[in-house]
Amino acid sequence: MTITRVAMLTAGGYAPCLSSAVGGLIERYTELMPQVELIGYKHGYHGLLTGTKVVIDEETRRNAAVLHRFGGSPIGNSRVKLTNAADLVRRGLVSEGENPLHVAAERLKSDGIDVLHTIGGDDTNTTAADLAAYLKEGGYDLTVVGLPKTIDNDIVPIAQSLGAYTAAEQASAFAQNIIAEHGSNPRMLIIHEVMGRGCGWLTAAAAHDYMAWHARQDWVPSLGLSPERWAIHAVYVPEIGIDIEAEADRLEAIMDEIGCINIFLSEGAGVHDIVQMLEATGHEVPRDPFGHVKLDTINPGAYFAKQFADRIHAEKTMVQKSGYFSRSAPANPRDLDLIREMVDKAVEAAIEGVPGVIGHDEEHDGELRSIEFPRIAGHKKFDTEVDWFQEVLRRTGQQWRVRPRIPGRP
Repeated sequence: MTITRVAMLTAGGYAPCLSSAVGGLIERYTELMPQVELIGYKHGYHGLLTGTKVVIDEETRRNAAVLHRFGGSPIGNSRVKLTNAADLVRRGLVSEGENPLHVAAERLKSDGIDVLHTIGGDDTNTTAADLAAYLKEGGYDLTVVGLPKTIDNDIVPIAQSLGAYTAAEQASAFAQNIIAEHGSNPRMLIIHEVMGRGCGWLTAAAAHDYMAWHARQDWVPSLGLSPERWAIHAVYVPEIGIDIEAEADRLEAIMDEIGCINIFLSEGAGVHDIVQMLEATGHEVPRDPFGHVKLDTINPGAYFAKQFADRIHAEKTMVQKSGYFSRSAPANPRDLDLIREMVDKAVEAAIEGVPGVIGHDEEHDGELRSIEFPRIAGHKKFDTEVDWFQEVLRRTGQQWRVRPRIPGRP
């Protein structure tokens, strides 16, 4: 196909890949098709609806490599769902009676866009698919090629989403400082709340990374600098139920012995129970334009702190959230390699006119390909039976959680 103008946007929550992915796309198009005009819609679909955009000039092309050193997104994000007209009318992004898909489609047509690269999670990319289908019905040919971004690593059927490796590493680094607070008071309870609405991968990977750091340290137990006090004593993820009473008994015994408890908690762990409790008492639970519960308004960390503090006789409780620290970091080397690989494939797919979301397809033997939009979905569950997470659970002492292996299953 003939390509004269390519647009890109980043959308949804931040992840440590957005700046680098934008820089990678600019570099790759400049390398292969320098004559193609590149534009970025500001703040994702918000900019597409309002016509707010930036044209990638020669100076930006020359300095695109700088973007690999930064977190965030140079073109900005927002949470905008094109099929939620009521929300967009309320926010003043479309007028009453307007179809947001039509407004966005007309913008792409008037801007002469041949290829749209969306960098986001399942919501971002399925919204892009809706937009492409709408345009096709109107006879306008647009190739949409998405890149998978989410620190939760929960996009079906993609093996590894961009930014998740870095977010886990950064959550571990955050905990390495926060857990030092265990000595700031006798009988200290520390809860490290990690992002992860419905998938525990990030919490699990952060705990695994922290344990690897912990294993490399030297200790001075005679002075109180002991591995036990710096250890993780519990890891809670949405995929495994939490028996509060049984866990309280186990943690109280640890508290009695070493004087502190350190917990890694996925923000989605137990959310269903919290929401049910709030709604049963007449409280309205705020949700975002995609229908997701706004987790910061129900505060899972505080909920679990309250559940455990009295039961384990904690004198002081601290809840610390690593989410914004982790998600806004620059991509680490492992993610940079993955970004480069996926960006190259995304540009190749765009040139060949093959729409979809780039990823290692778990249902196609892990092949890196442009995965068909109808197959993209969110909320992939974390497999808690993987060996490395079973080892995490064993090291916390949560033997009651370790499930027996299924014969024939790796």
